Amino acid sequence: MHDTNAPSRQELLGRATELVPLLNKNAQWIEENRRLPEDVVTALTDAGLLKMRVPRHFGGYESPMRTVAGVIAELARGDGSTGWTAAVWAISSWMAGMFPDEVQEEVFAEPDVRVSGILSPTAVGTPVDGGITLNGKWGFNTGSLQSSWNTNAAVRARPDGSFEPIMVLIPLSELTVVDDWHTAGMRGSGSVSTVARDLFVPEQRVLSMPPVLAGTHQPGRNAASPVYKAPFMPTACTTVAAVALGLARAAREAFFQRLPGRKISYTAYENQAEAPITHLTTADAVTRIDEAGFHVLRAAGMLDDKAAAGEAWTLEERARARLDLGAATQRSKEAVGLLNSASGGSSVYSTVPIQRIQRDVQTLTLHAIMHPATNLELYGRVLCGLDPNTHYI
Repeated sequence: MHDTNAPSRQELLGRATELVPLLNKNAQWIEENRRLPEDVVTALTDAGLLKMRVPRHFGGYESPMRTVAGVIAELARGDGSTGWTAAVWAISSWMAGMFPDEVQEEVFAEPDVRVSGILSPTAVGTPVDGGITLNGKWGFNTGSLQSSWNTNAAVRARPDGSFEPIMVLIPLSELTVVDDWHTAGMRGSGSVSTVARDLFVPEQRVLSMPPVLAGTHQPGRNAASPVYKAPFMPTACTTVAAVALGLARAAREAFFQRLPGRKISYTAYENQAEAPITHLTTADAVTRIDEAGFHVLRAAGMLDDKAAAGEAWTLEERARARLDLGAATQRSKEAVGLLNSASGGSSVYSTVPIQRIQRDVQTLTLHAIMHPATNLELYGRVLCGLDPNTHYI
């Protein structure tokens, strides 16, 4: 157990960029096999990219959010499912650092441990001596097939019949895996379902969720760390927004790689690059990618700057982090759609990346936290003086 000198943002971004060709090469295999291959997981590990949100005293980097977002976007540029899985591992490792010190000692005793996680409280914990008995099922459990621990949301029954939202930390070996991840997009994320049946979870591995969401929870040795002073939802939202941005950048790259020499069938254009419609489409798409980048960077910058200054978040600022997520996702989807529609009939082959990128970004926009309209509504409610209609803010 030791503190580390974390690599710089430039160093970590460089390591991520070096992995892009490997991810490109493996992208079709990843999609067909619905998980990351071991050589990709090993490459992520060896590059230190899975340590960005591990506490420093366990050899992690506690990287600022600007760094995390930049790295995740680069990984998603190489392969969307890899970017998404790395994002979930980053968020979940950070969440594990919220638990008591003795629990962290257990989790991070395994070198390069991977922690997956889920935010939907689809299980119920019944209080028993020393903890809870947990029953339920979690869908969309990204990366769990290749993780040792799971941070899961649930509710704990109270004597008066009400329920308290909680987070629990569970070894994956104690959960039943249901291999049901057969989807249109993000297929390689391995987001299978996991089931708990009469599972005992000791009290020290149970956290009340409201203080965590509010940013008032003090996570033991990590309490003084700027990374752990940041609120949960803006942190999680910014991390996954970077995946959408990376996919949009991947679409730009994929389109321009195929552009030279392509003609527009059934027209006089022997070179698609000479057609005004191509000029208008590409300029529009790249502008939307830049707009997505603005929203990701704004949210990341606010997280880093407010944490460093020890400043509290207002309700409007929290809602704006959700807005930044929704806007980044929407602009990315629009950009990918424009470039996909200009890619011609041959782009439907599974060997052409743009069709996979479009399916991946479409899948992201359907995620409950990332859904653009949901985030717009939430921000608008707060602007209009109404209470938010969610605890996830």
